Amino acid sequence: MADTVSPDPVYRTEALIAEDIDSYLDTHQHKTMLRFITCGSVDDGKSTLIGRLLYDSKMIFEDQLDALQSDSKKVGTQGQEIDFALLVDGLAAEREQGITIDVAYRFFNTEKRKFIVADCPGHEQYTRNMVTGASTADLAVILVDARKGVLVQTRRHSYLCHLIGIKNIVLAVNKMDLVEYSQDTFDSIVADYAAFAQEIGIENFTALPISGFKGDNITTAPSENTLWYEGPSLIEHLENVEVLSTVAAQKPFRMPVQWVNRPNLDFRGFSGLISTGSIHPGDAVRVLPSGKTSAVKSIVTYNGDLDEAVAGQSVTVTLEDEIDCSRGDVLCTAGDPPETADQFESTIVWLNDEDLHVGRAYWLKLGTQTVSATVQPPKYRVDVNTMDRLAAKSLTLNDIGVAEVFADKPLVFESYDENRTLGGFILIDKITNATVAAGMLNFSLRRSQNVHWQPTDITRQHHADMKNQTPRVLWFTGLSGSGKSTIANEVEKKLALMNRHTFLLDGDNVRHGLNKDLGFTETDRIENIRRIGEVARLMTDAGLIVLTAFISPFRAERQMVREMLADHEFIEIFVDTPLEVAEKRDVKGLYKKAREGKLKNFTGIDSPYEPPQEPEITVNTVAMTPEEAADYIVSQILPLK
Repeated sequence: MADTVSPDPVYRTEALIAEDIDSYLDTHQHKTMLRFITCGSVDDGKSTLIGRLLYDSKMIFEDQLDALQSDSKKVGTQGQEIDFALLVDGLAAEREQGITIDVAYRFFNTEKRKFIVADCPGHEQYTRNMVTGASTADLAVILVDARKGVLVQTRRHSYLCHLIGIKNIVLAVNKMDLVEYSQDTFDSIVADYAAFAQEIGIENFTALPISGFKGDNITTAPSENTLWYEGPSLIEHLENVEVLSTVAAQKPFRMPVQWVNRPNLDFRGFSGLISTGSIHPGDAVRVLPSGKTSAVKSIVTYNGDLDEAVAGQSVTVTLEDEIDCSRGDVLCTAGDPPETADQFESTIVWLNDEDLHVGRAYWLKLGTQTVSATVQPPKYRVDVNTMDRLAAKSLTLNDIGVAEVFADKPLVFESYDENRTLGGFILIDKITNATVAAGMLNFSLRRSQNVHWQPTDITRQHHADMKNQTPRVLWFTGLSGSGKSTIANEVEKKLALMNRHTFLLDGDNVRHGLNKDLGFTETDRIENIRRIGEVARLMTDAGLIVLTAFISPFRAERQMVREMLADHEFIEIFVDTPLEVAEKRDVKGLYKKAREGKLKNFTGIDSPYEPPQEPEITVNTVAMTPEEAADYIVSQILPLK
């Protein structure tokens, strides 16, 4: 019998290696991703737990391990023990104090799943950082120190996780090694937490006894130290829990349009991330807010066209019909569209050091939609320690409150419980561009659905043509005593001699009627300017040239009025007068009262004035008489038609 020739061992090895690599890459590519956070009170062991997960999942390089062992000795860890928290606490201040300040994101994977974990700070002053980490999480691991039990910050973070919509809660009773792995201690903590969870609406949670430092029940269960525990290890639970993308795929199709993809005249597609549902070529879709309908022609990706796209995928969708669709619009299932409204009840988490200014216009960003919006006086704020609803006139750093939000145009939305993308928003300060709040839309207000704009046959252009002039608002701003009213009056007289149709709105005059119910707090001043802006806008619709003389101390409110009007219709006139000059004039005796403490919130004394940064016109009343200033202003606004 002839000898059988064996395959070349080198060739066989290379082939097997290539096959193994292909198999591994294919398996890894199709793993699901779980995003989760660790949170709880200070020193409950959040960073140590994450470090242990990274260590046990072999996600640490040798040089990192050497550095970790060296750093562990520096911070006092004895013998061969490793301080796993140092893997996550990256800031110098965190290592020095032994606490977490910023949100730290780490990636690791197992044979079954990929993970992104956020280590959230436990201190109350860093609650806003914790909210940031929780906003994209599928699951929350709430740690409790077995020696201390359920603490105030445990309750705070549990409430925030529930508020943000995290359905999967893990109660990890940590440091069991320091209580001799007592089942009674574990059961008592679980019972306390269960009672609290029921109060705030958490229906289910999974409780595990662990030791992040020793590794008990982290990757394998049961630990020899907790033979009384019959549940899964932490990693086993994380590998098998349902992720948000799976749930989202079962809902109606929603895709906020992020970009109109038009590389050439032969292609026009709409790109975005599918937030919920699935889509196939031929499916009927609707574009909101316009309501136009079409059918999907193709689903385009970098790797080729798809027969199906699901929640979590970024794709470009082409349509059968040429219909108007742009960034900020939403593609959705034609027969099951989301709502459209401009007034909502919302839950707001305030993230900024500066308090909420009720009535001030902020940018509201919802998905790919951006609108101007104002927050009304809060209905209440929540004491997350007691769950009590407390009266509030504003919101301060880390406050959670419920308030109505009014947008300047309709938003396509769903409640946050149904859709995080179309229900979760942020507020951005228009002046500083700082993100000041995160919010969740609860529902639209019925009145927003019942009030509609009534069209009229005589247009604003017709009104303007009848008066032979271009409507505009001459917005005089400056300190009290700067000469705003005097100069505005001179300007109006000169315009009257030119047969122009005008109306002067003076700060003192409107407080005798329209705004007599408002005081001089910051909130009332914002509302004062908002009302004047609305009146001025209506007057420009009538074709008038409107002059307004108000201190209007805040740039944000002047910008709010500017945005109410058409382009180039708002002319900001800065009556530039130094404080000492205005105070010397003090015709009304207001500065004297303010200096004596008899007049609170007076601009320039105990309330700030924010001068315009780029006004259309500036007049200096030290160098000019009122008549000279008026002549200069009129010359700058010509021609009037």
